[in-house]
Amino acid sequence: MSSQSTISMDELVALCKRRGFIFPASEIYGGLNGFWDYGPLGTELKNNLRDRWWQDMVRCSPTGPDGEPLSIVGVDTSIIQHPKVWEASGHVGGFNDPMQTCRHCKKLLRADHVADMLRESEWRHALLATLDAGDDASEVTVVAGALRNWAQRKGKKAAPGLALVRQVDEVTAALERRNGETIAVDELLALAAQITDGAPCPHCGGDLTAPRQFNLMFETYVGAVRDDDNKTYLRPETAQGIFLNYRNVLDTMRVKLPFGIAQIGKAFRNEVTPRNFIFRSREFEQMEVEWFCHPDDAPKWYEFWCAQRRDWWRSVGLGDDNLLLRSHDADELAHYAKTGCGTFDIEYRFPFTAPGYGELEGVAHRTSFDLEQHQEHARTKLEYFDQQRNERYLPHVIEPSGGLSRGVLAVLCEAYTPDPERPSKVYMKFHPRLAPIQAAVFPLVAKDGMPEIASKLYQQLRQRYVVQCDVKQNIGKRYARMDEAGTPYCFTVDSETLTDQTVTVRHRDTLQQERIALDAVGGFLAEQLAAS
Repeated sequence: MSSQSTISMDELVALCKRRGFIFPASEIYGGLNGFWDYGPLGTELKNNLRDRWWQDMVRCSPTGPDGEPLSIVGVDTSIIQHPKVWEASGHVGGFNDPMQTCRHCKKLLRADHVADMLRESEWRHALLATLDAGDDASEVTVVAGALRNWAQRKGKKAAPGLALVRQVDEVTAALERRNGETIAVDELLALAAQITDGAPCPHCGGDLTAPRQFNLMFETYVGAVRDDDNKTYLRPETAQGIFLNYRNVLDTMRVKLPFGIAQIGKAFRNEVTPRNFIFRSREFEQMEVEWFCHPDDAPKWYEFWCAQRRDWWRSVGLGDDNLLLRSHDADELAHYAKTGCGTFDIEYRFPFTAPGYGELEGVAHRTSFDLEQHQEHARTKLEYFDQQRNERYLPHVIEPSGGLSRGVLAVLCEAYTPDPERPSKVYMKFHPRLAPIQAAVFPLVAKDGMPEIASKLYQQLRQRYVVQCDVKQNIGKRYARMDEAGTPYCFTVDSETLTDQTVTVRHRDTLQQERIALDAVGGFLAEQLAAS
């Protein structure tokens, strides 16, 4: 895989649309910002990643420090819960982001995202280019004349809210007093925006209001009457459904501490600035385990899950050079995280964060916060009686929580491999067991009995694998299509097949071709996938 900093997100997004991985939601109506639809290949890829996680975490759970398999069971809880759940969890009172509004274009922005968005802003790039300064420049030389020319020509379209554009004479006069002076880029932007301190709007350059708090939960109503008595929320996380069923699992599954409850499901957050494709969206999927343990054992299990989850992402094909393990600073901790253990992030170097990293999964020590809150608000005893210790207590919780949607994006970014020598110019180097199409069967030409042999082979393979049979176009174009779909193996029926009952196998990554017996294809594919 090439360096993530060299991958074009525009090209990756275009490939995802062209090959049926991911589409904008409601596209024929112009789309809906922050929502995405998974196409045929994207659905297979997401389901493969999801199923691999479920297999490795629940059905064949990891081996613990004592050499024994962990006890983890699964649940699938309701997206809409009783509204008091979110009061108890702290989301109603504390699930807020600081927001700012642009006074010019009226867009609502997360205050803590403005700086990053400004660095990506098209008008900022254009303004720096006017002064012959690169995007990564920390200082620039003030050239008032060049800034005036830009404002009067290109600035009106690029940044109509910028004070330099709206009040060109007044702002240029201030800049002329500093003509030829070297100043920080941020200072220049503040001067160009409003002749005062503060960051301008990343969209139009306008003045931003002071930050104010904004709740991220989607509201909805249950029942016929839309009033406060019937108001509830779409869940902003999947964890609370697990905590609500902690007692039910104890009573029905004969589990004992330590044990885990796993869930994969959708969550919803009314993100004000969804961006970077499916990285930050308003509807997304999570893969979570809540691991219940004795409070004294929490540090040991926290360390175990940090290492285990890092290794799992490696096992599905993410490279070490693109993974980073980072502990949260004290000011980053969520309200439920314990200072000392805290939260450990597994981060991935996405193309839009490079050379930095973006969160892929968090491992948090939630202490007994959630069970305490629900015990108090629901007036229900949730303590665990530990017969071995002869002790009654509320367990502490270690939570490995990964984003399925972000995991799909990381897998797509990792797989995207430019190759100018191929007709497709790029191929998707998916881990073979994650590939949405595991094999393709081609007749070299649509005559001489080749389609019939290919169809029979396809019918055999499709009983166990995701396989496509394609008889259209020349063989080179069919290979190119499978490269962009990330298909690891292509089997071609040709004239030699008619005489010696062998087929050509093309390996996606190396382009190596070899011949194997027609009746050995199933065994070959099983062996290759098992070894990956």
